[in-house]
Amino acid sequence: MAAIEKKSFDSPDEARPHEGKGKAEIVEIGGQSVARITLEPGWKWSINLKPIAKTDSCQVNHLGYVTSGRIKITMDDGTEEEYGPGDVYAVAPGHDAEVVGSETCVTVDFGKVGDYAKQA
Repeated sequence: MAAIEKKSFDSPDEARPHEGKGKAEIVEIGGQSVARITLEPGWKWSINLKPIAKTDSCQVNHLGYVTSGRIKITMDDGTEEEYGPGDVYAVAPGHDAEVVGSETCVTVDFGKVGDYAKQA
């Protein structure tokens, strides 16, 4: 018999606050972690998550979908891309990110987010 699971971000398995201006809510399902990431205007990875990650740039492999707001990704080599509502993204490790504009950015991330924004 096939197994099915259902979880909701309304009651996540774990909530991980950033250093101000954001949070990641994690659900564990199907043997994987899925994150709803909420980032407030002014949020920037190198300011709000670098102290948690303790790396020079984000080393998480992201695969996700933007539900609201806008985010700009800057790779370590300087390549940039901006994402908004309805965009699906794949971002390799080695990047910075920042919210663009005055709207909160919300994404759902199916990438390797098991340790994303996790306090040591």
